[in-house]
Amino acid sequence: MAAESDDLLVSRSRAGDRLAMEELLRQHRPRLAAVCRRMCANTQDAEDATQEALIAIVRGLDRFDGRSSFVTWSHRVATNACLDGLRYSSRRPATSLDRAMDSQQPTSIAEPSVVSPDDSTTARLEITAALRQLPEEFRLAVVLRDVGDLDYREISERLDVPIGTIKSRIARGRSLLADIVGNKPDLTRRPIPLRPPLPPQDDET
Repeated sequence: MAAESDDLLVSRSRAGDRLAMEELLRQHRPRLAAVCRRMCANTQDAEDATQEALIAIVRGLDRFDGRSSFVTWSHRVATNACLDGLRYSSRRPATSLDRAMDSQQPTSIAEPSVVSPDDSTTARLEITAALRQLPEEFRLAVVLRDVGDLDYREISERLDVPIGTIKSRIARGRSLLADIVGNKPDLTRRPIPLRPPLPPQDDET
């Protein structure tokens, strides 16, 4: 049976169809988890951020206005969850995803950017491992730019760091990343495809 489109699942979920919501999360969880693994320094933090992203999607779905695809919107949600986890490193009580689906309280989530599907599983694992070797200040800047597709101003606002410093961190982070994976940095372009691929779907929005 062909997978239902995101638009249909979102519509059904908003109407209170719990099974549709579960299917929407099931289809997109692997991609969101990949985003979180690249942003977070360890597996546990990545898993926590993935869970928080899923909860935020459930609570904020009514605020999704459809101007971009669900894929790009949920990608930004995952990015925000990772940043929140890094910003507030002290452990908060775990929130039940089931409770969130029942309550569906709205939350403020920004609009997202596009995810590109271009790297092999082996390359993704290599890049993910390499990113975790970067100092946090460089890793966040690189991931927000090359995975999140945020512009320098947005990154500056999210990290509360001057734009000039952001540009410097991105350049330095890319260079370090290229050295780690054994590639010579090419400063004329983004040297390594960092974005996780989309899972195969029969219907895309």
